[in-house]
Amino acid sequence: KPCITEVLKKLLFVFMNALSILNVFVFVFMNVLGHLNTDVLVLTPWLAPIVWEGTFSRDILNAQYLQKNLVTGVVTFAVEKYWFVIYFLSANKYFLAGHHVNFYLFTDNPEKISHLQMAPENQLFVIPVQNDPRWQDIPRSHMDILSSYIHSQFQHEVDYLYCVDIDVQLLAHIGVEIIDALVATISSWQVIPQHKDRDYETHPGSQAATPEGQGDFHYTASFYGGSVDEVYKLTRACSQGEMEDRENGIEAWWHHESHLNRYLLHHRPTRLLSPEYYWDTELSSSAIQVKRMCPVHRDS
Repeated sequence: KPCITEVLKKLLFVFMNALSILNVFVFVFMNVLGHLNTDVLVLTPWLAPIVWEGTFSRDILNAQYLQKNLVTGVVTFAVEKYWFVIYFLSANKYFLAGHHVNFYLFTDNPEKISHLQMAPENQLFVIPVQNDPRWQDIPRSHMDILSSYIHSQFQHEVDYLYCVDIDVQLLAHIGVEIIDALVATISSWQVIPQHKDRDYETHPGSQAATPEGQGDFHYTASFYGGSVDEVYKLTRACSQGEMEDRENGIEAWWHHESHLNRYLLHHRPTRLLSPEYYWDTELSSSAIQVKRMCPVHRDS
């Protein structure tokens, strides 16, 4: 039988290990608390985290992400838009820096991108678009194109997939804190009191219509994503909704963004990105400590 001394030694060992873990937790928590704006919402009613500056440790998340050997894809559309350089130079520097990222660009001007040099861990795949009517109106065909390519190509090449507007500039690091099953970015306008109810589709016949009082947040279609399986479900459902609307002679006010918001009302995101991750520089709010991505306006 073990003597009382040995038992006490084992108990002390367990206690000291537990104390070490607690110390790490307290250290991380106090660092987070020290950098967090306490006036912002950090958890949704369905217990999904809302990511703000100060709510995560990127070092810890990076270590966990690297162990999984994952590949993340980023899709952008640039049809009749030519501000490639600002987006790619900034994304190459700030988007999941140090991790393997596949950048997919749909464009009708592939020759304009050929000179760009990507980081060693990044790959750029340029997908030339055809002279097809659906390519001339990306807002109305965005979801259909995405769901088709996810099914035929992207699901075999990446684990996570994010959709980003081409007319943006990344200003700070966007790291693995964005990785989750279904991720949406809260609209900049959501934090402006006079615009909180803006942008929900109200046409009663539209598949994108959101019943009054039922919206959780308004999400921007400029930056969303998640696991490739979940993004496929989202884009396929939104594409079907858009098709039904067209057959009925209806067009949602904000096109695929309206359908995105309707889908996320019934399939709530597992992680939300705060407006820091897509901030409209025409707005001003004391809640925004870091502007990670901003639109590049046509006149800028």
